[in-house]
Amino acid sequence: MSIEFYGERLRLARLLKGYTLQELGDAVCVTRQSIHQYESGIRAPAKDVRNALAEFLQVSTEFFSVPLSGDVKPEQCHFRKRQTTPAGVKERVQAYSTILEQLVAELHEHLELPVNGFNLIDNSKIVSLSAPMIEKIAEGARIRWGLTADAPIDNMVNVVENQGAIITCFDGISDKVDALSVNRRFPIIVRNTAKESACRMRFDIAHECGHLIMHDGIETGCKQTEREADAFASAFLFPRESFAREFPACLGLDGAINWKKVYALKVRWKVSARAIIYRAHFLGFINAQQYRSANVWFSQTRQTKKEKLDEQIPLEEPNVLKESLDILREELGISFEMLAGKLNVKPELLAEISGINYIQSEKSESDLIVVPFKF
Repeated sequence: MSIEFYGERLRLARLLKGYTLQELGDAVCVTRQSIHQYESGIRAPAKDVRNALAEFLQVSTEFFSVPLSGDVKPEQCHFRKRQTTPAGVKERVQAYSTILEQLVAELHEHLELPVNGFNLIDNSKIVSLSAPMIEKIAEGARIRWGLTADAPIDNMVNVVENQGAIITCFDGISDKVDALSVNRRFPIIVRNTAKESACRMRFDIAHECGHLIMHDGIETGCKQTEREADAFASAFLFPRESFAREFPACLGLDGAINWKKVYALKVRWKVSARAIIYRAHFLGFINAQQYRSANVWFSQTRQTKKEKLDEQIPLEEPNVLKESLDILREELGISFEMLAGKLNVKPELLAEISGINYIQSEKSESDLIVVPFKF
């Protein structure tokens, strides 16, 4: 009896590990053309090749026997620079997101987790995402999500996790791209772990919220959609009425910027000084000359990437995924290995995809065998 083999599942497994056709072929001693034929469904691999593929790609042989459905599509991934992001990175993000969403779906089966709260607007009724419109959308999101309309957001990670998003980092990918998001039933936000500034990471997460709310079904990555997401992040983190009330104190009578007061705002609102200056110009509190002068000052004082007082604002860590897995294990007896088995992948691969620190059990399969001796 022949076992079904779905080539698209082989392609998914290959992309999860980031291998080319040639690299995978070399690893299991077949040609590149053979791997292409397996993935295209032209022919199925022999049993020994199938076993070798599964072992090398850290999946079970059953992984290839299930039709691929619900895979993440390119238009559902919001990359900052879609045109310049390498194709291999984009494909791997899609593959990671496909398996991660399956894991999250399993969590929802057993636990009461927050549902997707990003479907806030009817895009079909919005003619243009103008600046005033985006300000209104950001204000509405604060209200809908139960946040104080004019106060700083204490923890951006908690806010988005409470709206059903999973925040993670993809091993081997996160350091190659800025933060990105995947707009699905269970939204995913991928952090860039190379960024050490909490302010920049908070802005990145707010930026991705903008994509998830405003750009559902829209291919992003162009200048316009990036500007729109930036505008949302600025308005969401520091609402205009609060800004109008607090920023003017940062200007002297001669229009000079009082940097001490700007940095006090930074610590209070957990927004970078550069973002504050940008918003001041955007809302008309400083003119083009003042804005240009401020940016030159940032450059001269080497604060374009890391700023003063960054160390006073702690990095925010995601909790939902890890805590959910802990609850499943401790209260329901469902281990990480069992979840991996349900998805037909090895625990090591699932840990790589989910960003979970997995420590293999010291017990082997033979340790679990109980022999009914008579003595």
